[in-house]
Amino acid sequence: MPDTTTIESLEALRLEALRELESASGEALEVWRSKYLGRKGRLTQVLRGIVGMPPDERRSFGAAANTLKEVLENAFADRAAAVGPKPADTGLDVTLPGRRPLQGRLHPVTQTVRDIAEALTAMGFQIVEGPEVEHDYYNFTALNIPPDHPARDMWDTLWVDRVDAEGNPRILLRTHTSPMQARVMEKTKPPVRVAVPGRCYRYEATDATHEWHFHQVEGLAVAEGITFAELKGTLYEFARRIFGPERKVRFRCDYFPFVEPGVDMAIDWKGEWLEIMGAGMVHPRVLAGVGYDPEKFTGFAFGMGVERIALLRHGIDDIRHFAANDLRFLSQF
Repeated sequence: MPDTTTIESLEALRLEALRELESASGEALEVWRSKYLGRKGRLTQVLRGIVGMPPDERRSFGAAANTLKEVLENAFADRAAAVGPKPADTGLDVTLPGRRPLQGRLHPVTQTVRDIAEALTAMGFQIVEGPEVEHDYYNFTALNIPPDHPARDMWDTLWVDRVDAEGNPRILLRTHTSPMQARVMEKTKPPVRVAVPGRCYRYEATDATHEWHFHQVEGLAVAEGITFAELKGTLYEFARRIFGPERKVRFRCDYFPFVEPGVDMAIDWKGEWLEIMGAGMVHPRVLAGVGYDPEKFTGFAFGMGVERIALLRHGIDDIRHFAANDLRFLSQF
Protein backbone atom coordinates (compact mmCIF):
# COMPACT_ATOMS: atom_id res chain seq x y z
CA MET A 1 0.00 0.00 0.00
CA PRO A 2 1.47 3.47 -0.87
CA ASP A 3 2.67 5.70 1.91
CA THR A 4 -0.21 7.83 3.21
CA THR A 5 1.53 9.72 5.99
CA THR A 6 2.06 13.03 4.15
CA ILE A 7 -0.24 15.75 2.86
CA GLU A 8 0.89 14.89 -0.67
CA SER A 9 -0.08 11.26 -0.19
CA LEU A 10 -3.56 12.33 0.93
CA GLU A 11 -3.95 14.35 -2.27
CA ALA A 12 -2.94 11.34 -4.31
CA LEU A 13 -5.44 9.22 -2.44
CA ARG A 14 -8.15 11.80 -3.15
CA LEU A 15 -7.44 11.82 -6.90
CA GLU A 16 -7.38 8.04 -7.06
CA ALA A 17 -10.63 7.64 -5.13
CA LEU A 18 -12.51 10.26 -7.16
CA ARG A 19 -11.29 8.80 -10.43
CA GLU A 20 -12.61 5.35 -9.50
CA LEU A 21 -15.89 6.87 -8.27
CA GLU A 22 -16.59 8.49 -11.66
CA SER A 23 -17.23 5.11 -13.27
CA ALA A 24 -18.78 3.33 -10.29
CA SER A 25 -22.47 2.38 -10.33
CA GLY A 26 -24.70 -0.30 -8.89
CA GLU A 27 -22.82 -2.81 -6.74
CA ALA A 28 -19.54 -1.10 -7.62
CA LEU A 29 -20.61 1.90 -5.55
CA GLU A 30 -20.79 -0.21 -2.41
CA VAL A 31 -17.42 -1.77 -3.22
CA TRP A 32 -15.94 1.73 -3.55
CA ARG A 33 -17.47 2.89 -0.28
CA SER A 34 -16.09 -0.15 1.54
CA LYS A 35 -12.65 0.31 -0.06
CA TYR A 36 -12.20 3.93 0.92
CA LEU A 37 -14.70 4.75 3.71
CA GLY A 38 -15.49 1.39 5.31
CA ARG A 39 -14.31 0.21 8.72
CA LYS A 40 -11.18 -1.29 7.11
CA GLY A 41 -11.02 1.21 4.26
CA ARG A 42 -7.93 3.07 3.22
CA LEU A 43 -8.95 6.41 4.65
CA THR A 44 -10.06 4.83 7.91
CA GLN A 45 -6.62 3.25 8.28
CA VAL A 46 -5.03 6.66 7.69
CA LEU A 47 -7.13 8.23 10.45
CA ARG A 48 -6.25 5.47 12.89
CA GLY A 49 -2.55 5.96 12.20
CA ILE A 50 -2.55 9.59 13.23
CA VAL A 51 -2.01 8.72 16.89
CA GLY A 52 1.47 7.40 16.08
CA MET A 53 2.65 10.57 14.33
CA PRO A 54 4.86 13.22 15.96
CA PRO A 55 2.78 15.85 17.82
CA ASP A 56 3.96 18.70 15.58
CA GLU A 57 2.62 16.88 12.47
CA ARG A 58 -0.49 15.33 13.99
CA ARG A 59 -2.72 18.43 13.98
CA SER A 60 -2.20 19.55 10.39
CA PHE A 61 -2.28 16.02 9.00
CA GLY A 62 -5.41 15.13 11.00
CA ALA A 63 -7.24 18.20 9.73
CA ALA A 64 -6.32 17.35 6.13
CA ALA A 65 -7.42 13.72 6.58
CA ASN A 66 -10.80 14.76 8.04
CA THR A 67 -11.32 17.19 5.18
CA LEU A 68 -10.60 14.41 2.72
CA LYS A 69 -13.12 12.14 4.46
CA GLU A 70 -15.81 14.81 4.14
CA VAL A 71 -14.97 15.30 0.46
CA LEU A 72 -15.21 11.58 -0.29
CA GLU A 73 -18.46 11.15 1.66
CA ASN A 74 -20.10 14.04 -0.23
CA ALA A 75 -18.82 12.75 -3.55
CA PHE A 76 -20.20 9.29 -2.77
CA ALA A 77 -23.62 10.74 -1.86
CA ASP A 78 -23.74 12.77 -5.07
CA ARG A 79 -22.73 9.78 -7.21
CA ALA A 80 -25.26 7.49 -5.52
CA ALA A 81 -28.01 10.05 -6.12
CA ALA A 82 -26.99 10.49 -9.75
CA VAL A 83 -26.87 6.80 -10.70
CA GLY A 84 -29.34 5.39 -8.14
CA PRO A 85 -32.83 4.07 -9.02
CA LYS A 86 -35.22 6.66 -10.49
CA PRO A 87 -38.90 6.95 -9.50
CA ALA A 88 -39.84 5.42 -12.85
CA ASP A 89 -37.74 2.36 -12.06
CA THR A 90 -39.93 1.66 -9.00
CA GLY A 91 -43.20 1.93 -10.90
CA LEU A 92 -44.12 5.28 -9.30
CA ASP A 93 -45.67 7.83 -11.65
CA VAL A 94 -44.58 11.16 -10.20
CA THR A 95 -46.87 13.05 -12.59
CA LEU A 96 -50.01 11.78 -10.83
CA PRO A 97 -51.72 14.31 -8.52
CA GLY A 98 -51.30 13.67 -4.79
CA ARG A 99 -54.08 12.38 -2.58
CA ARG A 100 -55.91 15.19 -0.83
CA PRO A 101 -55.59 14.75 2.96
CA LEU A 102 -58.68 14.64 5.14
CA GLN A 103 -59.56 18.05 6.53
CA GLY A 104 -61.11 18.63 9.93
CA ARG A 105 -64.23 20.71 10.32
CA LEU A 106 -66.40 22.14 13.05
CA HIS A 107 -68.98 19.98 14.77
CA PRO A 108 -72.51 20.99 13.60
CA VAL A 109 -73.42 22.09 17.13
CA THR A 110 -70.26 24.20 17.40
CA GLN A 111 -70.98 25.77 14.02
CA THR A 112 -74.56 26.53 15.06
CA VAL A 113 -73.34 28.18 18.27
CA ARG A 114 -71.01 30.37 16.21
CA ASP A 115 -73.78 31.29 13.78
CA ILE A 116 -76.08 32.24 16.67
CA ALA A 117 -73.32 34.26 18.34
CA GLU A 118 -72.57 36.05 15.06
CA ALA A 119 -76.24 36.97 14.60
CA LEU A 120 -76.49 38.33 18.15
CA THR A 121 -73.20 40.23 18.19
CA ALA A 122 -74.31 41.96 14.99
CA MET A 123 -77.25 43.30 17.06
CA GLY A 124 -75.01 44.60 19.84
CA PHE A 125 -74.82 41.62 22.21
CA GLN A 126 -71.55 40.78 23.96
CA ILE A 127 -70.62 37.10 24.30
CA VAL A 128 -69.87 35.89 27.85
CA GLU A 129 -69.54 32.41 29.36
CA GLY A 130 -70.19 30.94 32.78
CA PRO A 131 -69.54 27.85 34.93
CA GLU A 132 -71.21 24.54 34.15
CA VAL A 133 -71.00 23.48 37.80
CA GLU A 134 -73.26 26.04 39.42
CA HIS A 135 -74.56 27.11 42.81
CA ASP A 136 -78.20 26.55 43.72
CA TYR A 137 -78.56 30.30 44.35
CA TYR A 138 -77.71 31.35 40.80
CA ASN A 139 -79.45 28.46 39.07
CA PHE A 140 -82.72 28.96 40.96
CA THR A 141 -83.03 31.43 43.84
CA ALA A 142 -81.64 34.49 42.04
CA LEU A 143 -84.03 33.73 39.17
CA ASN A 144 -87.14 34.01 41.33
CA ILE A 145 -87.25 30.25 42.05
CA PRO A 146 -86.73 29.99 45.83
CA PRO A 147 -86.37 26.65 47.65
CA ASP A 148 -89.56 24.53 47.62
CA HIS A 149 -90.99 26.60 44.75
CA PRO A 150 -93.02 24.23 42.52
CA ALA A 151 -91.32 25.66 39.42
CA ARG A 152 -88.16 23.76 40.37
CA ASP A 153 -89.90 20.63 39.15
CA MET A 154 -89.61 22.02 35.61
CA TRP A 155 -85.88 21.25 35.68
CA ASP A 156 -84.71 17.68 36.27
CA THR A 157 -81.62 18.65 38.19
CA LEU A 158 -78.35 16.73 38.50
CA TRP A 159 -77.00 17.54 41.98
CA VAL A 160 -73.37 17.25 43.01
CA ASP A 161 -72.80 14.97 46.01
CA ARG A 162 -72.14 17.82 48.41
CA VAL A 163 -74.40 19.34 51.08
CA ASP A 164 -74.37 22.45 53.25
CA ALA A 165 -74.43 22.63 57.04
CA GLU A 166 -78.16 21.95 57.03
CA GLY A 167 -77.79 18.84 54.91
CA ASN A 168 -79.22 20.40 51.74
CA PRO A 169 -77.53 20.04 48.32
CA ARG A 170 -76.35 23.38 46.99
CA ILE A 171 -74.05 22.53 44.06
CA LEU A 172 -75.43 21.25 40.75
CA LEU A 173 -74.80 20.90 37.05
CA ARG A 174 -76.56 23.92 35.64
CA THR A 175 -79.92 23.15 34.08
CA HIS A 176 -79.90 26.24 31.84
CA THR A 177 -77.66 29.18 30.96
CA SER A 178 -79.97 31.62 32.80
CA PRO A 179 -77.76 31.74 35.95
CA MET A 180 -75.51 34.10 34.03
CA GLN A 181 -78.31 36.69 34.08
CA ALA A 182 -77.76 37.20 37.81
CA ARG A 183 -73.98 36.79 37.63
CA VAL A 184 -73.61 39.43 34.91
CA MET A 185 -76.00 41.94 36.49
CA GLU A 186 -74.31 41.61 39.89
CA LYS A 187 -71.07 42.91 38.39
CA THR A 188 -72.37 45.25 35.68
CA LYS A 189 -74.22 48.52 35.79
CA PRO A 190 -76.94 49.02 33.15
CA PRO A 191 -77.10 49.06 30.20
CA VAL A 192 -76.47 45.32 29.81
CA ARG A 193 -76.65 43.39 26.55
CA VAL A 194 -75.07 39.91 26.68
CA ALA A 195 -75.45 36.48 25.08
CA VAL A 196 -74.34 33.36 26.94
CA PRO A 197 -73.62 30.11 25.05
CA GLY A 198 -72.90 26.97 27.03
CA ARG A 199 -73.60 23.35 27.89
CA CYS A 200 -76.45 22.38 30.23
CA TYR A 201 -77.49 19.17 31.98
CA ARG A 202 -80.79 17.59 33.01
CA TYR A 203 -81.63 14.23 34.47
CA GLU A 204 -84.16 13.01 31.94
CA ALA A 205 -84.72 10.14 29.55
CA THR A 206 -83.17 10.51 26.11
CA ASP A 207 -85.03 10.06 22.85
CA ALA A 208 -84.98 11.54 19.35
CA THR A 209 -85.74 15.05 20.68
CA HIS A 210 -84.26 15.00 24.22
CA GLU A 211 -80.74 14.61 25.58
CA TRP A 212 -79.43 14.71 29.14
CA HIS A 213 -76.73 17.18 28.08
CA PHE A 214 -77.27 19.90 25.50
CA HIS A 215 -76.34 23.46 24.58
CA GLN A 216 -78.24 26.68 25.14
CA VAL A 217 -77.72 30.32 24.26
CA GLU A 218 -79.10 32.86 26.71
CA GLY A 219 -79.77 36.48 25.83
CA LEU A 220 -80.23 39.40 28.23
CA ALA A 221 -80.76 43.12 27.67
CA VAL A 222 -81.40 45.61 30.50
CA ALA A 223 -81.58 49.39 30.30
CA GLU A 224 -83.97 52.26 30.88
CA GLY A 225 -87.12 52.14 28.78
CA ILE A 226 -86.78 48.69 27.20
CA THR A 227 -90.18 47.37 26.12
CA PHE A 228 -91.70 44.13 24.90
CA ALA A 229 -91.67 45.58 21.39
CA GLU A 230 -87.87 45.58 21.45
CA LEU A 231 -87.87 41.93 22.52
CA LYS A 232 -90.12 41.02 19.59
CA GLY A 233 -88.05 43.04 17.14
CA THR A 234 -84.78 41.48 18.33
CA LEU A 235 -86.07 37.91 18.08
CA TYR A 236 -87.72 38.51 14.74
CA GLU A 237 -84.42 39.81 13.32
CA PHE A 238 -82.61 36.85 14.88
CA ALA A 239 -84.98 34.38 13.17
CA ARG A 240 -84.43 36.06 9.81
CA ARG A 241 -80.63 35.90 10.20
CA ILE A 242 -80.60 32.22 11.20
CA PHE A 243 -83.47 30.76 9.15
CA GLY A 244 -83.73 33.14 6.20
CA PRO A 245 -85.24 36.57 5.43
CA GLU A 246 -88.66 35.14 4.53
CA ARG A 247 -89.17 33.62 7.98
CA LYS A 248 -92.33 34.40 9.96
CA VAL A 249 -92.53 34.26 13.76
CA ARG A 250 -95.27 33.77 16.32
CA PHE A 251 -95.37 34.64 20.02
CA ARG A 252 -97.63 32.90 22.54
CA CYS A 253 -97.97 33.32 26.29
CA ASP A 254 -95.86 30.97 28.38
CA TYR A 255 -94.60 30.74 31.95
CA PHE A 256 -91.02 31.12 33.14
CA PRO A 257 -90.43 32.19 36.77
CA PHE A 258 -87.77 34.76 35.92
CA VAL A 259 -89.75 36.72 33.30
CA GLU A 260 -93.12 38.47 33.34
CA PRO A 261 -94.80 38.35 30.93
CA GLY A 262 -93.32 35.19 29.40
CA VAL A 263 -93.71 33.89 25.86
CA ASP A 264 -92.56 31.13 23.58
CA MET A 265 -91.47 32.01 20.07
CA ALA A 266 -92.16 29.75 17.09
CA ILE A 267 -91.21 30.01 13.43
CA ASP A 268 -93.10 28.85 10.38
CA TRP A 269 -91.29 25.77 9.13
CA LYS A 270 -92.51 23.57 6.28
CA GLY A 271 -96.13 24.53 6.85
CA GLU A 272 -96.05 24.19 10.65
CA TRP A 273 -95.28 26.40 13.66
CA LEU A 274 -92.25 25.09 15.55
CA GLU A 275 -91.20 26.52 18.91
CA ILE A 276 -87.52 27.42 19.06
CA MET A 277 -87.13 29.43 22.28
CA GLY A 278 -88.67 30.91 25.39
CA ALA A 279 -88.48 34.60 26.26
CA GLY A 280 -90.04 37.45 28.22
CA MET A 281 -89.50 40.64 30.16
CA VAL A 282 -87.10 40.24 33.10
CA HIS A 283 -89.08 39.81 36.31
CA PRO A 284 -88.84 42.84 38.66
CA ARG A 285 -87.79 40.53 41.51
CA VAL A 286 -84.79 39.37 39.49
CA LEU A 287 -83.78 42.97 38.86
CA ALA A 288 -84.21 43.90 42.52
CA GLY A 289 -82.24 40.85 43.63
CA VAL A 290 -79.09 42.07 41.86
CA GLY A 291 -79.48 45.67 43.06
CA TYR A 292 -81.22 47.18 40.04
CA ASP A 293 -84.14 49.53 40.57
CA PRO A 294 -87.10 47.84 38.81
CA GLU A 295 -88.90 51.20 38.72
CA LYS A 296 -86.08 52.63 36.63
CA PHE A 297 -84.76 49.69 34.59
CA THR A 298 -86.50 47.10 32.47
CA GLY A 299 -85.15 44.33 30.29
CA PHE A 300 -85.85 41.22 28.30
CA ALA A 301 -84.33 37.74 28.27
CA PHE A 302 -84.53 34.72 25.97
CA GLY A 303 -83.07 31.24 25.82
CA MET A 304 -82.84 28.70 23.02
CA GLY A 305 -81.65 25.14 22.56
CA VAL A 306 -78.79 25.01 20.08
CA GLU A 307 -79.38 21.38 19.08
CA ARG A 308 -83.02 22.13 18.29
CA ILE A 309 -81.99 24.85 15.89
CA ALA A 310 -79.33 22.60 14.33
CA LEU A 311 -81.94 19.85 13.85
CA LEU A 312 -84.14 22.22 11.86
CA ARG A 313 -81.41 23.82 9.79
CA HIS A 314 -79.83 20.52 8.72
CA GLY A 315 -82.90 18.31 8.57
CA ILE A 316 -81.62 15.91 11.26
CA ASP A 317 -84.19 13.57 12.78
CA ASP A 318 -82.45 12.48 16.01
CA ILE A 319 -80.70 14.72 18.53
CA ARG A 320 -78.61 11.79 19.77
CA HIS A 321 -76.57 11.84 16.55
CA PHE A 322 -74.73 14.96 17.78
CA ALA A 323 -72.96 13.10 20.62
CA ALA A 324 -72.56 9.69 18.97
CA ASN A 325 -69.12 10.46 17.42
CA ASP A 326 -70.18 8.71 14.20
CA LEU A 327 -67.95 9.92 11.37
CA ARG A 328 -70.55 8.87 8.82
CA PHE A 329 -72.86 11.48 10.34
CA LEU A 330 -70.27 14.17 11.09
CA SER A 331 -68.72 14.01 7.59
CA GLN A 332 -71.96 15.35 6.11
CA PHE A 333 -71.33 18.84 7.48
